[in-house]
Amino acid sequence: MNSVETAVFAREDTMFGVCQALGEDFGFGPNWLRLALAGLLFFNPLAAVAVYAGAGVLVALTRWLVPNPRIAPAEPAAEPAEEIQEPLPLAA
Repeated sequence: MNSVETAVFAREDTMFGVCQALGEDFGFGPNWLRLALAGLLFFNPLAAVAVYAGAGVLVALTRWLVPNPRIAPAEPAAEPAEEIQEPLPLAA
């Protein structure tokens, strides 16, 4: 399957894509980071907002300075060879 990945900031399923981008870059699930930030939000909301904003600026700068090589324009797919499809046998 040849699909183009959208940039993290342009996806509709993320707010700013900070947790998703950090999860992709460091190889862990973004939900763990979201849980940690939610926990910090209960104890110190100002620190949680500052950490999230700082991480957002860091992610934006790194994505701007060093683009992700996995996000590339789609290349035209080669046409697959025609396969002969035999009808499936019916079960009795």
